[in-house]
Amino acid sequence: MVWTIPCFEKYKFNRATGRTDRSMWPSGSGKSTTIRCINHLEEHQQGRIVVDGIELNEDIRNIERVRQEVGMVFQHFNLFPHLTVLQNCTLAPIWVRKMPKKEAEALAMHYLERVRIAEHAQKFPGQISGGQQQRVAIARSLCMKPKIMLFDEPTSALDPEMVKEVLDTMIGLAQSGMTMLCVTHEMGFARTVADRVIFMDRGEIVEQAAPDEFFAHPKSERTRAFFIAGNPLIEC
Repeated sequence: MVWTIPCFEKYKFNRATGRTDRSMWPSGSGKSTTIRCINHLEEHQQGRIVVDGIELNEDIRNIERVRQEVGMVFQHFNLFPHLTVLQNCTLAPIWVRKMPKKEAEALAMHYLERVRIAEHAQKFPGQISGGQQQRVAIARSLCMKPKIMLFDEPTSALDPEMVKEVLDTMIGLAQSGMTMLCVTHEMGFARTVADRVIFMDRGEIVEQAAPDEFFAHPKSERTRAFFIAGNPLIEC
């Protein structure tokens, strides 16, 4: 499976199955808009977006097909506060996939165990920490058995001590072969996990490369300036 995204100005790339992209760019560069366009939470005005051979256009059937195959984790958890952790995870499989309740619950427990939070299945979101809620959000997306996972700065709303548990969960997903596109400012994480790093500024891809090359030998002056501003100890 390969997907192509021409979006904004001079913005186009392909992504192959089982690989992980980490996208990094300054605030205001269109990162959230870009990633939201991939499952049509935002509508693109020009160009084409093709996900697993399905073009996102005005055909509502195509939009629904893509959304069933694309999981997304946002900056904020967006869990239903009146539903338990387990119920949050089973809601979409039951109503969208038409999965029997017992099967959906077994699937949800499998993924809650995978993100190491199964013991909180009967709790409500307000009874667990932010890091735990974000792991529930990841499990909820996985319950739809997506082909692609999108992450929009999933650690940005967390306290520093909670960041690691979410990053560890994402590392596990990457190692399992999940195709992932992540918007992040966690440069160490991107360097360790990504197959490719993309740096974007003002609606254009400035630079993209394998992590070792990207971090050790950035070619763009804009990329080097971003590194130095973010970490004065980085030498470019």
